[in-house]
Amino acid sequence: MKLLVFGKTGQVARELQRRLPPGMEATFLGRDSADLTQPAACAEAILHARPDAVINAAAYTAVDKAESDEATATLVNGAAPGAMARACAELAIPFLHISTDYVFDGTGDTPFPTNSAIAPLGAYGRSKAVGEAEVRNSGAIHAILRTSWVFSALGNNFVKTMLRLSETRDRLTIVSDQVGGPTPASAIADACLTMATQLREDPAKSGTYHFSGTPDLSWADFARQIFALSNRAIQVVDIPTSAFPTPAKRPQNSRLECSATQSTFGISRPLWKPALTQMLTELESVRS
Repeated sequence: MKLLVFGKTGQVARELQRRLPPGMEATFLGRDSADLTQPAACAEAILHARPDAVINAAAYTAVDKAESDEATATLVNGAAPGAMARACAELAIPFLHISTDYVFDGTGDTPFPTNSAIAPLGAYGRSKAVGEAEVRNSGAIHAILRTSWVFSALGNNFVKTMLRLSETRDRLTIVSDQVGGPTPASAIADACLTMATQLREDPAKSGTYHFSGTPDLSWADFARQIFALSNRAIQVVDIPTSAFPTPAKRPQNSRLECSATQSTFGISRPLWKPALTQMLTELESVRS
C-alpha cells in the first residue's frame, strides 16, 4: 500500500514516519513540496503521485494567530483539504483528514457525539469546520478524525511546555475548568493507518469519527500527572479560564464520544498515561 501524507514535521506526521508497518510505504510532503496555501497544487500532487490513500496531517494550528489571520487559516484548513479530497474522489482512493474538538462550542459536561451541532468559538475552529464540510461534499471515500490535546516527544505541545516552565519555577497556575482527553500522536498515527487500510476494503465506512485519549481530565490535573511522572516537585494552582485570557476562546468541554471509532474500525480510545510515561522516558534519554 502506497500512502501520500501531507505534513512532515508535525507531531502526527512524524509519528507516521516511524510507525509505518511492513508492506506499507509513504511519501511525506512538507511545506517545501506542498504549500497548503496553494490548494490546486496540493490536488495536483495527489493526481501526479497516484497513491493508494492520502492522509492530511498538515494544518494551520496557531489558534490565537488565526484570530487575526482567518483568511490564511481557512485557506490551509478549509480550501486545501477540499482540493485534496476532490483529487482523491477523482482517483477513487480514501482520504483521511484530521480535525479537532474546536469545531464545537465546548458547552456542557458530557462527551460530544459525532453528530453534534458545529458551533466553533473562533477562527481556528471555523476554518476546521470549513475543511470538514469540503471533505464531506467532495464525493471522496473519507474519514474525518476529530481529536484533541495531542502530545508526543516530537513537536510542540502542552507536556513539553510544562516541562520547560518547571525548569525555572516551582509553582504554576493552570486552567482547571477546561476538560478533555489528552491524545498520543502515536495513537492517532496508528488509527489513521488502520482506517486508511479498512476504507480501501470498505468505502461504506466513510464518515466522521472521534478519537481522544482516556480518561478525560482538566489541564491542571494533566499537569499534575506530568510532574508526578517526571518526578518534579511543582505546585499546580487551579485557575479558571477567565483568569488566563487569550485572543481565541478555548472550548471548556473537549470531551469526545468515541464509540463509533471502536464499533466501525475496532480502534479503542488510547490510555494516555502509558504514552505519557513513554514520552517522558524518550525525552530523558535525549537529554542524557
